Amino acid sequence: MTDCGCDKAKAELEEYLHDELAKADAADIAEHMANCDDCTGEARIGIVLTQAVQRACRETAPADLRDQVLLKLRTLQSH
Repeated sequence: MTDCGCDKAKAELEEYLHDELAKADAADIAEHMANCDDCTGEARIGIVLTQAVQRACRETAPADLRDQVLLKLRTLQSH
């Protein structure tokens, strides 16, 4: 493995965090982050953002709000 550098680590960070990289590329990025505080900080931010989005996607609107929105959409579509 060779140190991939900050540019590659930051460019592929999202794929790395979602475990979407080939094993060799993921290992290169992990090795780089083990020695780079800046990229490790970027990864931590990415993790927090990913977790926040995942939590938000699990939330549902209250039934009355859904009904109001659907009624408004139907009204707009009928005009």
